[in-house]
Amino acid sequence: MTLTQLEIFSTVAARRGFTAAALQLGISQSGVSHAIEALEQEFGVALLRRGKNLELTDVGARLLRQAQAMLGLAESMRQEASDAQGMKRGTLRIGSFGPTASLRLLPPVLEKYRAVYPGIEVHVDEGPDGEVAQWLTDHRVDIGFVTLPDERFDTFPLMEDQLVALLPLAHPLTKKNAVTLEELCASPFAMTRAGSEDIIGGLFRALRLQPNIRWRSLQLVSTIAAVARGEAVSIVAESALPPDKAQGYVKKPLRPAARRQVALATPDARRMSPAAREFIRMAQEVFPHPAQSTARPAKR
Repeated sequence: MTLTQLEIFSTVAARRGFTAAALQLGISQSGVSHAIEALEQEFGVALLRRGKNLELTDVGARLLRQAQAMLGLAESMRQEASDAQGMKRGTLRIGSFGPTASLRLLPPVLEKYRAVYPGIEVHVDEGPDGEVAQWLTDHRVDIGFVTLPDERFDTFPLMEDQLVALLPLAHPLTKKNAVTLEELCASPFAMTRAGSEDIIGGLFRALRLQPNIRWRSLQLVSTIAAVARGEAVSIVAESALPPDKAQGYVKKPLRPAARRQVALATPDARRMSPAAREFIRMAQEVFPHPAQSTARPAKR
């Protein structure tokens, strides 16, 4: 078993195919196949189910998590060595969600980071907040944006904003100064998965309310469009809304008010790579936040 074989296995699982993995890694498809076959022979188990849709076996899924952890540790070792040379090269994998993280928080930090560490290769994967958390758990990314509280990870708060109700222009609730969750339950509801789904769902569950969900959108723009067409109401994070106000909707504060905290997270701050540690430090400089991190002391 080699790190190269584990990297090929991890890439095949992520890309769900031998051809796509070969293209990403810059090697032949037969090379990918041989690496997987060698691992399966060494372990004595099938890692993948071949067919129209390539899938991990149950044991393959378990071994993948360990492979990703080993690859992450190996990268951390490389970067520790690189750190002694001024972090001239390395890789940083970031998980991001929705407009707040991907459009507001990430760009200014990336710009500063790349200017100081041009040799660090940064990879960004975007998905719903729940998926980013899973990537962190599986060590698919080194750091990721999460909403707080989240006790699974070491976290570093960056910003806080409020949740607001989105209403169609002609909706009766637009006449109110603020709206309640109970009032929103009377209309079809659009749920966005772009960074606030868990928080919004928790607000309704705390009051034992059930919104009339008609839309579940991966993209915030789809949620906004459903509201603008008059087909639903919604709740979103105010910082995620586009700056253009001519969107065909009205935003209203919630009563009682609800707030959301966004943070960077890592599975274990003590095992962070120098590249990840430096990115978090820069992020906290760009977005200073009074809340303290939950991180354990990092090993140096």
